[in-house]
Amino acid sequence: MKQTGVIIAAHGRHYLADANGMHLQCVTRGKKTNVAVGDLVDLTLTSANQAVIDRIQERKTLLYRSDQYKSKLLAANVTQLFIVVATEPSFADDLVSRALVAAEAAGIEAHLILNKVDVTDSLERARERLKVYSAMDYPVHEVSATAQPEAAVATLMPLLENQSSILIGQSGMGKSSLINLLVPDADIATREISEALDTGKHTTTFTRLYHLGESANVIDSPGFQEFGLYHLSEGMLERAFRDFAPYLGGCKFYNCRHLSEPQCAILDAVEQGKIARMRHTLYGQLLHESAQTLY
Repeated sequence: MKQTGVIIAAHGRHYLADANGMHLQCVTRGKKTNVAVGDLVDLTLTSANQAVIDRIQERKTLLYRSDQYKSKLLAANVTQLFIVVATEPSFADDLVSRALVAAEAAGIEAHLILNKVDVTDSLERARERLKVYSAMDYPVHEVSATAQPEAAVATLMPLLENQSSILIGQSGMGKSSLINLLVPDADIATREISEALDTGKHTTTFTRLYHLGESANVIDSPGFQEFGLYHLSEGMLERAFRDFAPYLGGCKFYNCRHLSEPQCAILDAVEQGKIARMRHTLYGQLLHESAQTLY
């Protein structure tokens, strides 16, 4: 029997699909593991609650990270990426910028959520650090998941309507608290998914999708400290830096790499403070990484 479903969780080679409200444990044919949470898939039922994935339907978007050796799919068909940072512990600008570059390259809208704004000692410092992103027109939404939960829901819910969104962030930023606010039965759903995937205690190590009413999804991803972008080519990289856009095409040499070339419009903008130096440093680092790819 044929079915169509959406992948709501993935763990190793085991997947959970939601087919019209029915949860099906799925495997792929052969050894392929290129299925992502959020994928729409064609299935063949093999028992009442099990199925084989025959085909992944065409994706609108695909968000993933990669290191020198392999890539890790984060989510498919998402329209928005929310990067959760906090007043404390301190967040890593490197991770934030890499996530923004990944979103630009994938054609996904990106937002930042500043959580724990009730921790006033660190608030101004965090706001100051986020100005580099708001200056590039990335929206920054301030919330406090624990101190002002109703206000946090009122801020975020309208942004999630009619969208498929993914929340990412380092450990300790409060992303799980936000998910639990947005999806009141997230804990129960996670336990059910964990049992279905046979992941036991490891409830936080897999990406999972929750439905928010009829027309919206939110995807929770495990906290991670690194966001490799080895898969982005040189041309993709310069276009994925939103702050470079006004200056591209303005260099003396058409094949300028924006590293040390004379009369480079990007380097001039860095010197004039129009592009943050840390962003240009990351660009150089990502160029180096893309040259190391082995897969």
